[in-house]
Amino acid sequence: MTTTQHRPDSRKPTTEDAIVVRGLRRSYSQSRTSLMPGRKAPEPFEAVKGIDLTVRHGEVFALLGTNGAGKTSTVELIEGLGAPTAGTIEVLGHDPIRDRNVIRPRTGVVLQNSGFPPALTAREIAKMWHGTLSRPLPIDDILAAVDLADRTDVESSKLSGGERRRLDIALAIMGQPDVLILDEPTTGLDPESRRNVWTLIESLVGLGTSVLLTTHYLEEAERLADRIAIMHRGLIARDGTLAEIVADAPAHISFARPESLSLTDLTLPGATINADDIVRIETHTLQDSLRLVLDWAGPTELVGLDARSASLEQVFLAIADRR
Repeated sequence: MTTTQHRPDSRKPTTEDAIVVRGLRRSYSQSRTSLMPGRKAPEPFEAVKGIDLTVRHGEVFALLGTNGAGKTSTVELIEGLGAPTAGTIEVLGHDPIRDRNVIRPRTGVVLQNSGFPPALTAREIAKMWHGTLSRPLPIDDILAAVDLADRTDVESSKLSGGERRRLDIALAIMGQPDVLILDEPTTGLDPESRRNVWTLIESLVGLGTSVLLTTHYLEEAERLADRIAIMHRGLIARDGTLAEIVADAPAHISFARPESLSLTDLTLPGATINADDIVRIETHTLQDSLRLVLDWAGPTELVGLDARSASLEQVFLAIADRR
């Protein structure tokens, strides 16, 4: 999306960071429907167990989570949809519940699930939302930015799931938000539309928007995020830049075991070699190890040779496998 509009000076950030979360906890009362006489009430379930996170101005912060990690509860609290059990939240220097009237005009939100009046067209929905905003972008421009220029007169009930998702995003960014909260924004989109949305997000960040992103697509986090946090069982298990998160994870080399070569002749200092029909090597010095493997193989072809650096997926799955 291209725009020449700029945020007026009166809307300059009031704090150093866009979102600040400190000691955040969220507990839910458990059902009493099956409580027998004389039994104690069940302990509340603590979905978020005291986390800190910061989203800086003009960055994309990706919040990832394993199943039941507390990610959705965290995002809902930041959006002001509920009150924390303990801890504090500041969005643009304000409490998201107490100061909702101040924060809401400066934020855009894409929820996991949204609903539109089925009989209204995409343009009518955009026009209705346009009228609620203090500094909206032109309707035609914003619909074109999410590839809906040729679907503006189609009723929302007749839009595909991906098209409705793109309309969600259009409404969220129409007001040129200072903070944009995207809760799994590209779910249901085809690869081309997903990449178009990525480009759109990057253009908004270029204008100074701060983005809190949740996603199940790890490639999306790798592409967009300046910093990443991975939640597990109500806590943040790992956070930092992508490079920092994968720094301790090993790289991998694999290939079909060649019958003409002996693995006893393959020396890889600091690496782990596991071999059956496939040779699998874990190493923290990928380039040196790969060079030694190729020297060992010489003219012999290593069928299926694959060498790859540590990945976000690798770290995420290792966290998910914790018991």
